[in-house]
Amino acid sequence: MLVASVVIYLGVTIAIGLWAARRVHNSKDYLIAGRSLPLYMSVATVFATWFGAETVLSVSATFAKDGLSGIVADPFGSSFCLFFVALFFARAFYRMDLLTIGDFYRKRYGKPVEVATSIAITASYLGWTSAQLTALGLAFSVLSGGAMSLSEGIVLGAAIVLGYTIWGGMWSVAWTDLFQTVIIVLGLWSIAWLVGDMAGGAAKVVSAAYEAGRLEFWPKGGAREWLAFFAAWITLAVGSIPQQDVFQRVTSARDESTAVKGSLIGGAAYFVFAFVPIYIAYAALMIDPSLKQLFQAEDSREIQRILPELILNRTPLWAQIVFFGALLSAILSTASGAILAPTGLFTENVLRPFVPHMSDRQFLLTLRIVLVTFALAALLFALNSRSTMYEMVQSAYKVTLVGAFVPLAAGLLWKRANAAGAVTSILLGLVSWLLMETFGTDSVWPPQLVGLACALLGMFAGSIATPPSHPAHQHPAPPHPVQSGQA
Repeated sequence: MLVASVVIYLGVTIAIGLWAARRVHNSKDYLIAGRSLPLYMSVATVFATWFGAETVLSVSATFAKDGLSGIVADPFGSSFCLFFVALFFARAFYRMDLLTIGDFYRKRYGKPVEVATSIAITASYLGWTSAQLTALGLAFSVLSGGAMSLSEGIVLGAAIVLGYTIWGGMWSVAWTDLFQTVIIVLGLWSIAWLVGDMAGGAAKVVSAAYEAGRLEFWPKGGAREWLAFFAAWITLAVGSIPQQDVFQRVTSARDESTAVKGSLIGGAAYFVFAFVPIYIAYAALMIDPSLKQLFQAEDSREIQRILPELILNRTPLWAQIVFFGALLSAILSTASGAILAPTGLFTENVLRPFVPHMSDRQFLLTLRIVLVTFALAALLFALNSRSTMYEMVQSAYKVTLVGAFVPLAAGLLWKRANAAGAVTSILLGLVSWLLMETFGTDSVWPPQLVGLACALLGMFAGSIATPPSHPAHQHPAPPHPVQSGQA
């Protein structure tokens, strides 16, 4: 009955995605839903940007093991990212009428910077997307009682996500996000109520977490611990700002006000609701203390089995159906956007500059080919990684923190910023970060903070040492055929 219910749910999700695909008539529809999403859909897509596999399975398990200080990156950093975007970036992004975030780098700095940042941002999605595929594989493996291996589940999950995203793009993402958000909220609230009662009530769960020191947020120790704490927070709070999926959510709104409100409300909703699976996970340890053995497993991914194992072994069938429906909703809603975002960025800002006269029909076909290619790359990454989803996500955003954020922020806030400064910033940021990751493991300074500092220095030095320029006029963006081209 459980497996049959999950199959039916997946069928409904794919059907919604394919139905939404009827709205795709050109590449603008495919990438940013024709800039027409109302507030309720904008909020749902922003919420779904972050509420994925790592929130339900990995962040919750990390809290159960390490407490609040162990999850400073997510949900604290990721929620602040959405607030920062709403307050400082959303209006600028919307007014510029861009198709991708890579278009900003071209208009502000020229094609070389556009290509370099777009490649860096695209590469960062491998970890993020792989985390979602790994979660799908874990869910299918658990549901099958071990009959399906984790690797087989990952492959099946990738096929399902591709099944509806490849045709409908952002329209399919938006409509399935809306459906899945409803399932997530209703499903996890009901599970929290049930599991909390099984553990003795909410007050008892919170009290036990407090007594165990899990509610201590600030780090203990000296400079090393505080720098590591700050680095974890800033990696997601700032490093995930120059991301195509965040950009897509903002620019898919029907107007500027909706873009800002959708980001603020979606970010707030995510921050509040992220604590629901955290509460469930800690209650799970109180119900079944033997689950703590997963913390000692050689494969760090095993701790992510806490919630699935409890639900399957200790709850009635209706709860199992509701939980896995909510879990799959969270994963699918994030995975579809995580595959679409780098696809649009790479196609528009890495491939298109070399084929400037591509028609919109050809561009749409290329988008779908790149979508499949990127999904296969993420699939290979997921099959070969042994990191937890939480670790994958943090690693992904280090790349954009050191290689893309400074040119983005300086381009919007500092008139003196120019192409030379952007190139210097990217090179110094990425090279210093890689060197620190390789040779600076014993340093008190986290590699991403060193990379960010060098990126800031590079932007300042490069821009001051060269004459001011106005790339937006020197390198005009080629006209986009997205308004009238038909698929």
